[in-house]
Amino acid sequence: MRRLRLAAIVLLAAVAAASSAVWAAPPGQADGPVVHRITVDGVIGPATARFILRAVREADPAGVEALIIQMDTPGGLMRSMDEITKAILNARVPVVVYVAPHGARAASAGVFIAYAAHIAAMAPATRIGAATPIALGTRDEDEKEPDKAAIEKAINDAVANLRAMARRRGRNAEWAEKAVRQASSITEEEAVRERVVDLLASDVHDLLRKIDGRTVETDLGPKKLRTAGVRVLDRGMDLTERFLFTLSDPNVGFILMNIGILGIMVELYNPGAILPGVVGGIALILGMASFAIVQVNVAGLLLIAFAILLFIADLKVPGHGVLTAGGVIAFIIGAVLLTEHQAPFLQISLRLILTVAALLAAFFLFAVGAGIRAQRAGPRSGQERLTDATGIARSRLDPEGEVHVQGEMWSAISVAGPIEAGQRVRVVGLDGLRLQVRPDTDPMG
Repeated sequence: MRRLRLAAIVLLAAVAAASSAVWAAPPGQADGPVVHRITVDGVIGPATARFILRAVREADPAGVEALIIQMDTPGGLMRSMDEITKAILNARVPVVVYVAPHGARAASAGVFIAYAAHIAAMAPATRIGAATPIALGTRDEDEKEPDKAAIEKAINDAVANLRAMARRRGRNAEWAEKAVRQASSITEEEAVRERVVDLLASDVHDLLRKIDGRTVETDLGPKKLRTAGVRVLDRGMDLTERFLFTLSDPNVGFILMNIGILGIMVELYNPGAILPGVVGGIALILGMASFAIVQVNVAGLLLIAFAILLFIADLKVPGHGVLTAGGVIAFIIGAVLLTEHQAPFLQISLRLILTVAALLAAFFLFAVGAGIRAQRAGPRSGQERLTDATGIARSRLDPEGEVHVQGEMWSAISVAGPIEAGQRVRVVGLDGLRLQVRPDTDPMG
């Protein structure tokens, strides 16, 4: 026991020493100056916001020269974008937004993030713009307010936000308003010429060379960048952020929701299976969580629920597949409506909708077909299976003996006089485990 205590103390001391070493020598101090780089590729959502906020928060105690956000995004949710821009505007470490690689874009929410950065740069063959907030997944809190008024409020708020950031960073406020009101987009060369971004850079090392010596205003005051020749340390999403990022894809949420529905239905039709119910319940909850991130149309959800009811009804009522066909139509319309008010990159793929609908239709039609065949098929067990069956007498029945019926030997009793061995017999009933037979006079028996 004493040895165990000693071992535990030594282990705790080792962990404490390791932790102290980590905090005492954060990245960027032990091996010379560094910059942190994170890559944002895809929709701006809660996972992306959490990732960027963590990177900004950890960059200050690490003592890095700058944080580079390499970005390629079609846009995202306004709430997440607001969290990101607020963190960048109040960052103690210079934040550089770099639209890259070649062919990348900073659209919608990406424009706001670029305007908030201390330095904004773009790679060749990239573009920026189309910041109209209609596609940012917002919904006016006052449900009774007309849509046009709600959209106008969102546009005016977005314009004011971008103009404020443009004044603070010395960028083009007029073009920012055009990007919001007219969905204007421009190339990287036009962006530099219009003072939307600060410079062009062919790669990260070219970027670091070009921003070296620049002075930017951080939350702690002016800071002169010394980035020539510094190391670039890439920081990635942690496990939780990667999970949330995957979950924020409406296509993933749609798949999870359908897995959940099927799993629960299998459990209801096979009580005690447990695994389908557990998997289905988890998948359904995760699917609902995904759609909570991306606001969905309630009418779409109701249509999908109605489609499932039609599928179940076709299993109970002999509708010969008509209800399943109606369920497929309701399912497709509901899935399309589910994210209709979102931007295209936040909508469920039509191909995925049709594929899932076809699989559901095939599954339920197979189940319905199997049920109809089972109803039409004759009995395969019990007294009904044996009644009217024919066989051969293996011994004389006067009145008792043995007969061979349907591949098995049975004790039998004749109800129509003696029956000789080898004579064909027909079952007319059961008396417990004993067959009641008579001579078979049907030549086709």
